[in-house]
Amino acid sequence: MALQPITTPTAPPTTSQSTPDGSLDPVGAQPHQPSARALRPGEVPPQFVVVSFDGAGETAAGLFSRFRSLAHELDASMTFFLSGLYFLPQSRRMLYHPPQHPVGSSAIGFLSDRSVHSTIDQVRRAWLDGHEIGTHFNGHFCGPTGVARWSSRDWDSELEQAVQFVSRWRTTTGFADLAPLPFDYEAELIGGRTPCLEGQAALLRADRVRAWRYDTSGTGQQVWPTRFANRLWNIPMQLIPFPGHRFEVLSMDYNMMYNQSRTPQGDASKRPTWRAEARDAYLAGFDRAYRSNRAPLIIGNHFEHWNGGIYMEALVDAVRVMATRPGVRFVSFRQLVDWLEAQSPAVLRRLQALPVGAAPQGGWTSYLAGTATAH
Repeated sequence: MALQPITTPTAPPTTSQSTPDGSLDPVGAQPHQPSARALRPGEVPPQFVVVSFDGAGETAAGLFSRFRSLAHELDASMTFFLSGLYFLPQSRRMLYHPPQHPVGSSAIGFLSDRSVHSTIDQVRRAWLDGHEIGTHFNGHFCGPTGVARWSSRDWDSELEQAVQFVSRWRTTTGFADLAPLPFDYEAELIGGRTPCLEGQAALLRADRVRAWRYDTSGTGQQVWPTRFANRLWNIPMQLIPFPGHRFEVLSMDYNMMYNQSRTPQGDASKRPTWRAEARDAYLAGFDRAYRSNRAPLIIGNHFEHWNGGIYMEALVDAVRVMATRPGVRFVSFRQLVDWLEAQSPAVLRRLQALPVGAAPQGGWTSYLAGTATAH
């Protein structure tokens, strides 16, 4: 049997509470979260950049702590999509019941006890820094036998287990030297990204997703987000220019790596060129939006060292350039959704009407001048 459900509040508590095993001690509202406001008539929209990471976990490479430091440098909020198994030691792997796969199995394996310990600490620190903790689910099963075959009930099971692993980490790990998590993960969890961007249709029908506010498991263009029929915001990975190539690439390190080397350990002599291509792709996507429709730029990297870590270095190079431009805001998906929901329907319709690379006719002041701020 999977771990039994626990009772959690539907909103972050305002007073300190604890789970029975001491894994959770919510402190209330998350710090460093400015309130969103509606655009004033004729005001230029911010250029939002959402930097997110799949499979967020702290290993010897120290990527979690590194990008928390970068976020501090940029005054940025980011979204870390946590794999629930990164809170589960390998010795307790039989607690995981993956849909349509053997008990205790995982396509991404399990972290060492030391890395699980570090990940729990980093997740706590990230939330206190003002970052969002989303979900990348658990076992990361892709391909013909993976999540694309899952039903909505399978997704409910996967999500329930992800929440349990994060919420009851002290029982499953036995770690007694770590502070409790300062947030209720059941309430914190308002969006995610599926493994390999597969299985979205069934996911959106899952009961547990009804409480979400967005999903970023699809692919799309550099345009302003719209809503699914179930009212979740559809914020897909985006096709962006790929300098040196005759096609566009998804704004994700895996897709760049696959198109460059087909393997995570490609020709080392080509890595400087590949790093420059990746950096320039992020910047080309940014520049296209910044100079035209101001659609949010969505970046989805992985906590991986593919091709010697060049894609992480390319991302660092690119966002430092972006940060020098006026009107740029590095936000989490939660903050982006807050901003979208603060806008009037008229403003949203005008933004959503702008195609890829299309600047508003007559300029922003004219284009948005007639929109009302009231909802």
